[in-house]
Amino acid sequence: MTIETLTDTVLRYGSLIIFVLLFFGIVGIPSPEESLTFLIGVLIAEHQLSAIPSAAAAVAGAWSGMLTAYAGGRFIGYPLLHKIGRFIGLTKERWEKAEQSFKRRRRRTILFGIFMPGIRQISPYFAGLTKMPFYEFAILGGAASASWVLPFLLAGYFLGRSFDVNPSYVALVGVVFLSIMIGWFIYKKVRAKQRVQN
Repeated sequence: MTIETLTDTVLRYGSLIIFVLLFFGIVGIPSPEESLTFLIGVLIAEHQLSAIPSAAAAVAGAWSGMLTAYAGGRFIGYPLLHKIGRFIGLTKERWEKAEQSFKRRRRRTILFGIFMPGIRQISPYFAGLTKMPFYEFAILGGAASASWVLPFLLAGYFLGRSFDVNPSYVALVGVVFLSIMIGWFIYKKVRAKQRVQN
């Protein structure tokens, strides 16, 4: 989907398509999440979208996606994993190790993992698989959805008010953000290795 098509679709269907695209992005169906939320902010700044309905639809879409993925992991994930685990090298011992690791870090994984493409799609399923309490996941998922969506939306809004933002560059937002996150991840790994060596 080109940025022009995305813009036309958002302007035509408004909050409904914003909700659907953010929902799809979380459950694992490819969707330009960061670029979309930034674009929404730009369109709000240009008075082409209403601020509150658009922001609410984006947060609700992400949160609903997380809750749906959690339910998938909770109710159908483990039976499926049990059946295919031996074909993908996931032994009982490896699963138990991964489960314990997630349980130790589950809160920060939900809260901060949403900023990492791939992790944000996997962590809700994993929360369901490990039977994380629903109320705890729902609260953390809502907080994570808002803390992820709103900064991109606000960045688009303020840049859109200050500059004439060319829509063709909006798609680069996701690429830039992914590059920053990969760089940060590599930096943390290198620092951790250096501390071990010292």
